[in-house]
Amino acid sequence: MLRGLTGAGLGKLESNEQFIELAAKYGFQAIDIDALGLVESHGVDGARELLGKHGLVIGTIGLPVEWRHSEEAFLDGLPKLTQAAAAAAALGCKNCCTYVLPSTDYKAAHFMALATRRLRTCAQILGAYGIRLGLEFVGPHHLRTQWKHPFIWTLEETLDWIDAIGESNVGLLFDAYHWYTNGLTVADIEKLRADQIVHVHINDAPDVPLEDVRDNGRIYPGEGVIDLAGFLQGLQRIGYKGAVAQEILSAAPPTDSPESLVQRSKAGFDKVYAEAGIG
Repeated sequence: MLRGLTGAGLGKLESNEQFIELAAKYGFQAIDIDALGLVESHGVDGARELLGKHGLVIGTIGLPVEWRHSEEAFLDGLPKLTQAAAAAAALGCKNCCTYVLPSTDYKAAHFMALATRRLRTCAQILGAYGIRLGLEFVGPHHLRTQWKHPFIWTLEETLDWIDAIGESNVGLLFDAYHWYTNGLTVADIEKLRADQIVHVHINDAPDVPLEDVRDNGRIYPGEGVIDLAGFLQGLQRIGYKGAVAQEILSAAPPTDSPESLVQRSKAGFDKVYAEAGIG
């Protein structure tokens, strides 16, 4: 499994170039980054050279389409999705991911119908470029009642929805935080197949009651109470070989330098990978 980074939790990064250089300097192998932005600023050949020079691959891009609100906003985003997919494919990235909030102001059945159709369309566009779409269920309890109507927040429901979307390139973005806030176990990971997982996020949680864990209260791997060794071992046992990317969401931006935060991240990865017995 590749050690990966997102920009979340790294403070005020000055540029994509700084992000890439720091990731490589501290031994990370994958980054979640805007492939289209890289191609626009460096060209395809320049972006390939930049990544190759630092020994990095792109773990995933984000889905650049607003699929949660109006039809007009959704349709307006589709041209950019095509451009982003082309850029990602040109840089060797095979994954695109989005999150699914656990409640909505729309009536749930209506929203399900709209979202299923929209995400199917996105998956079809991505599939034409050889790219998979990962859906991230979101577990923290406070978000389940943030909006008027409950929606999806469990692993089981998300797998059912993936089946309903019906495209073979749709799977899970599997996040340790949401695994934990759903009260799932290593046994739940071991019921999955590796090909059901598009991408993985890793982070940790503070020692507070499970129902009080906030989505923007994440901490660095190895500094909290999540059984990250078990999480990684479960993924390894089912044969997952993709990126495991740190994603730290906090209420206030960190004040430490990006380099010190990447160094802290490396220490966390070293700790939890060693506890899991993974090189």
